[in-house]
Amino acid sequence: MNFSEIISTGINGLRTHMLRTFLTMLGIIFGVGAVIAMLSIGEGAKREALEIINLMGAKNIIIQNLDYEEEKLKSIREKSPGLSLEDFLSLKEGVPYIDHLSPQRLVKANFVRSLDADSEDARVIGTDARYPLTLNLLVDRGRFFDEYDNRVHANICVIGHQVRRDLFAFKNPLGQRIKINQEWFEVIGTILKKGKARGEIEGIEIESIANDIYIPINTAMKKFELEEYEPQLSEIAVTMEDPGYIRDAAVYIDKLFFRLHRETRDYKIIVPEELLRQTQETQRIFNIAMGFIAGISLLVGGIGIMNIMLASILERTREIGIRRAIGAKQIDIMSQFIAEAVFISLVGGLIGIAAGVGISKVVGLYTHWRTLISAFSIIISFGISVSVGLIFGIYPAYTASHLNPIEALRYE
Repeated sequence: MNFSEIISTGINGLRTHMLRTFLTMLGIIFGVGAVIAMLSIGEGAKREALEIINLMGAKNIIIQNLDYEEEKLKSIREKSPGLSLEDFLSLKEGVPYIDHLSPQRLVKANFVRSLDADSEDARVIGTDARYPLTLNLLVDRGRFFDEYDNRVHANICVIGHQVRRDLFAFKNPLGQRIKINQEWFEVIGTILKKGKARGEIEGIEIESIANDIYIPINTAMKKFELEEYEPQLSEIAVTMEDPGYIRDAAVYIDKLFFRLHRETRDYKIIVPEELLRQTQETQRIFNIAMGFIAGISLLVGGIGIMNIMLASILERTREIGIRRAIGAKQIDIMSQFIAEAVFISLVGGLIGIAAGVGISKVVGLYTHWRTLISAFSIIISFGISVSVGLIFGIYPAYTASHLNPIEALRYE
């Protein structure tokens, strides 16, 4: 028999029991679907973590104030004022191998509006001219403010793309004025859209740069009063010369701040590189667990294929005997049953791919997780499904090909 006859005979054999064949495919469908869904969720989480780390800066150390309830905050502030310009200067002078660092002060903005519209989600940040270097930000229109603007307390600002859209729609924002609380600021630049809107990694919330408005930090200090118990700075971002210095620098900074804050740890030190490593380890464990579950589904599917093929041999024993009697060789019989097993897994794999893509889309839609389906996940899941059919089809095919033709003919 040639290859086309083997395939045709195998398919015809399966078509006589279509419902049974479909039920046999279900194990392969669920297994392949689970593999694709698992890999797409894992790849999406990995890509999201990389984007968040990129927003925070891979070579950065982030120092932030800890949040407290009002009663506890009062007692904490009796010991430590929180992050301050003194801390910033101490870092600048006392920590070696720093490339640059930027202070940040989150301004309590009650409203942000232009002449025509307002923005409810805008976040106003006072910082210095090095902030774009620290956070890898790019200005797509105009410019970022410089040291001179900071020194003279200029009422200028640079806005994120969502703020630009909210306040100015399709108008050119450069030279336009926006009102932050009671102060008017001139827009001198806009930030290029970058990465995701917001996210969370290892319990740390990352806010959107799309909704940010940046003003010189000296302007923020002069024009906007601090609330009671509010620290001078919200955050300090430190960029090291080399990633190899990050861990040691983080330990040194922790000791320095512990002393400066009178042995009060009212701050937290975030090392994005370490967060990425933790996230990758968590993701690796997740992939192993999900892969194990998907593997069980495929194993069950393979056992189902073997079971149905063995049952098929019993039903078609007389057919096998007739074919052997009229000249079919053992290899012909074996090839036919292997072709049937592979066909089941092949069709099941194709349906499983569609199911996996659908599951990924549904998971992304209802859980707001990012899912990313790659060609690699499709190829590997489909390859595994075909391999399962081949492996679990060999024994039944071997059994069928070695039936005694005389006994097979006499089988009722």
